[in-house]
Amino acid sequence: MEHLWGIDLGGTKVEGAVLDGKTFEVIARTRIPTEKEQGYHHIVGQIKKLVSLLEVESGLSANTIGIGTPGSLDPDTGTLKNSNTTCLNGERIFDQVQAALGIPIKMANDANCFALAEARMGIVPEVCPEAKVVFGVIMGTGVGGGVVINNQVINGRQGIAGEWGHTFLDDSGGPCYCGDTGCTEQVISGPALERYYHKISGQQASLENIVARYREQSDSHATQTIERLLHFFGKGLSNVINILDPDVVVLGGGVGNISELYTLGVESLEEHIFNTRFETIIAKPKLGDSAGVFGAAFLVA
Repeated sequence: MEHLWGIDLGGTKVEGAVLDGKTFEVIARTRIPTEKEQGYHHIVGQIKKLVSLLEVESGLSANTIGIGTPGSLDPDTGTLKNSNTTCLNGERIFDQVQAALGIPIKMANDANCFALAEARMGIVPEVCPEAKVVFGVIMGTGVGGGVVINNQVINGRQGIAGEWGHTFLDDSGGPCYCGDTGCTEQVISGPALERYYHKISGQQASLENIVARYREQSDSHATQTIERLLHFFGKGLSNVINILDPDVVVLGGGVGNISELYTLGVESLEEHIFNTRFETIIAKPKLGDSAGVFGAAFLVA
């Protein structure tokens, strides 16, 4: 395809980009506020407005567009689910955005777009050019994931492929908003780690400060919190690796910036996977916050 058009629909901003289909060079890129407080139909209008701005900036007309969304599209009902932009949940966003734009679109959740971007033009071609299976991890406010096989997003029968954040990890995580208990997201997400630290220390601290205290070895509660993260990171991600056996796992999100995950966290993985050796590459992402919009563009590649 000559040009790739992508939109990353976030809770605070809607970002769009147009890429050269051969070189992946950015031809146009812009963003506008989501303004989710004005409701679902306003968000659809913001998407349409953004496409018009991209057409003016690029001097091109969109023939098809990939869109990354918070939450997942239900393949049977066509409605969005599990979105933290709650006004989108239960809405037939695919049909309505496609009708508003008047062109074909493709949609995938933001974790899948992250994984696809890193697989196509991010860190994966550098660390493992022959990679066929890539798992993209999001560990931040929540925990999610995306599966890419042979440069194609795998959404799954129910649109929930890669959602390891809501697989069971440990009862100590407590109840999850999804209705289950002990979900991975309730154990190793940023807020979960801060809650655990508060529980054992009686003090409030940001994850950044907890990590700093762990490295200084100045706070036994911080040490306990990060050691717990490293243990459950290995235990939780080993389940994904045992099932998918990916060539590369890319760690995204704020928690994914903790450098110990790439050393001590990998040692924990080695203890838990079902193999006599560990060959999966655990990689830091390359594209930063650009991954979402670039991955959305690759949906139509």
